[in-house]
Amino acid sequence: MSQTIRYTLLSLRDLLVSVGPFVVLAVSLLGLAYWWLDPNPPKHVTLATGPEQSAYEAFGQRYAELLAKDGITVKLLPSEGSADNLRLLREGKADLGFVRGGTTQADDPADAGLESLGSLFLEPVWLFYREAAAPADTTPPQTLESLTQLQGLRVNVGTPGSGIPNLMAKLLDSNHIDAAQLTLSELGQTPATVALLAGELDAIVFASAPESSLVQMLLQTPGIKLMDFAMSEAYSRRFSFLSPAVLPRGVVDLAANIPPHNVRLVAPTTTLLARTETHPALVQLFALAGNTIHGGAGWFKHAREFPNIKNNELPLAQEAERSIQGGAPLLQRYLSFWMANLVERMWLAMGIILAVLLPLSRVIPPLYAFRVRSRIFRWYAQLRELENRAEDTTDTAPLLEELNLLDRHAEKISVPLSYTEELYALRNNIQLVRKKLQRTGTH
Repeated sequence: MSQTIRYTLLSLRDLLVSVGPFVVLAVSLLGLAYWWLDPNPPKHVTLATGPEQSAYEAFGQRYAELLAKDGITVKLLPSEGSADNLRLLREGKADLGFVRGGTTQADDPADAGLESLGSLFLEPVWLFYREAAAPADTTPPQTLESLTQLQGLRVNVGTPGSGIPNLMAKLLDSNHIDAAQLTLSELGQTPATVALLAGELDAIVFASAPESSLVQMLLQTPGIKLMDFAMSEAYSRRFSFLSPAVLPRGVVDLAANIPPHNVRLVAPTTTLLARTETHPALVQLFALAGNTIHGGAGWFKHAREFPNIKNNELPLAQEAERSIQGGAPLLQRYLSFWMANLVERMWLAMGIILAVLLPLSRVIPPLYAFRVRSRIFRWYAQLRELENRAEDTTDTAPLLEELNLLDRHAEKISVPLSYTEELYALRNNIQLVRKKLQRTGTH
């Protein structure tokens, strides 16, 4: 039994030594491919969101919750809004950020290192005003339907980082309104809302998704009205980043009939931008999370209308496009994210490595055979030397002694059963030389 175990272990040793270089080469190539492709993403990523109680902040929290399930920690970086997010992305202080349409320009060199993860939702421009501040001679009374009616009023246009001051400047200019004819302020959303309710402001303007708590509250506050952009279609034709939108009658509160009539609005499309060096697997995860977060029906959209690949001012990331149009990859539906991602990003490299290694693997059997036979064949050199020396002497006693020693070594040679024939051939040849030496010694 011990002899059988010995032969088995010896065969395994020879096999491992023969296969060893092949395995080392394969592992080295896989390691090189892993280093080159960098398949697994970092476990921490920074997302620029927006002001407190904004829709950007709420969406950021939902992204963080979904990615946490895959072991990714999303650091939420508060900001003043869309323009501030764009600045953070350009400066490399954020990996991803929510940016409203009209904030970027496709030909701006500063945005060359950014790409879009798709359009997420419409972000209407909300112009709330105090009913008491509206002109009394309008029809119906105390309502606003045109920006020209803002002249002489105290209007808050948001912080510079929100991008709204720049947007309002374009809209006021298109209506031939001199900003000096208004009393403009640049407060944040929350303090501006407090000032509006306190009567210190006549109107406030901000852009936000309807999920914003401030939007929900102001729409249901007595004495506060939402301006109807009667020329919303004309605005969308003048500005490519704007789309006409309608807030349907009763959508806020069906029982209370809020709003009491359809309200026409103008709405930029908000996109999620990422730096081009952001890991592709993270881009894929955010795009898939966007399908879950923004895919339902809402006030300004039908189910599965968003995210989409339309209205992108910057190039669309390939990973995002595949995720938006095709959903989760096949492997991620059955495997964990990390395992599926590793296989998806390494399969091509593994295929190339296999194509290289398969032809090389043919040398393993001959190498194994050579190692086993070398334990036998190396004794033939001594055997031939003894035979040659026997031709030059008649004193064969020393030679017979060496031959006996060689024979004892041969008896201890261990080889697999499939190679015993060659071992017995060696011992037979030793016996032939012994007979030859004995005949030489008798003459």
